[in-house]
Amino acid sequence: MSSPFPTRQIARLGGHNGAVHAVTYSAGSSQYILTGSTDHSIRLFNPSKAASPSSTLDPSLPTPGLIQTYDAHGYEVLDLAVSADNARLASVGGDKTVFLWDVSRAVTIKRWSGHAGKVNACAFGGAEGSVVVSGSYDGTVRLWDAKSQSYKPIMVLSEARDSVSSVAVMGAEIVAGSVDGRVRCYDIRMGQVLVDVIGAPVTSLTPTKTTDSLLVSSLDSTIRLMDKPDGKLLKAYKAPEYTNTDYRIRSALGLSDSIILSGSESGHIFIWDLLSGSVLHKLRHSPATSSPPNPKKDVVSAVAFCPTRKEWASAGGDGNVIVWGMPA
Repeated sequence: MSSPFPTRQIARLGGHNGAVHAVTYSAGSSQYILTGSTDHSIRLFNPSKAASPSSTLDPSLPTPGLIQTYDAHGYEVLDLAVSADNARLASVGGDKTVFLWDVSRAVTIKRWSGHAGKVNACAFGGAEGSVVVSGSYDGTVRLWDAKSQSYKPIMVLSEARDSVSSVAVMGAEIVAGSVDGRVRCYDIRMGQVLVDVIGAPVTSLTPTKTTDSLLVSSLDSTIRLMDKPDGKLLKAYKAPEYTNTDYRIRSALGLSDSIILSGSESGHIFIWDLLSGSVLHKLRHSPATSSPPNPKKDVVSAVAFCPTRKEWASAGGDGNVIVWGMPA
């Protein structure tokens, strides 16, 4: 018998004028949600004060639950990362620039340029988040020193043969997923790189809490759990209506890594049991778009599971972020 799962829509974080490609919970108590959109803006919400899912938002009134807007990007925002103390925020996107923000003042502290294409992914690393890692369409992963006055990268990792879609940091290791169908694990201390061949273009990767395996999404409508030490496939996750062949769709782990969560191009969100691989729930992010359908608006491109309570968020091409909680 599976444990109860948050399948009820409890809030809608609105106000974006374009698809939302990035969603993350704040660190610590996970009280807040940050969103990044094709409308060039980043928004900080308190979901407990947000609008109900069924309410109609009046654009002339303040957006319920909205605490702060971060405006500096001139292009779409594609990824966000929050430091462990919630004081800083990293954001990347179409600007070919990595932005480091002071969260409380809503101003940029650093803007690192050097990538030759849009920047798809970012993550904090090092002691106290002293390093920001970015992955770009230019095929490189770059490491930036958040404490130095230098605007040059500490290191450039250029092994990928195509766009780098996702990055993650685990201690002294950096993992990067690429459109070239490979996941590369860099041991920065040892100066080594291990390569796992997925085959299809990689769109998302998430390390498990134990860091011994990686959850990898790719453009063959399949999510894979890979053993990190030897690159073996532990489990593959599919479903008839789970489609991911064209767009970058991020998957996530939740409930102490017992479930896998992902949106899809069909407008549905799927929840799998990690061990059995069976689909536990299939949920709809928002009502289907009117006829003729608008595939871009139906895409649910990002999900985030709250680390501290049974709650998660889904971000859609419709510009809304839906927060899900336990059934009433």
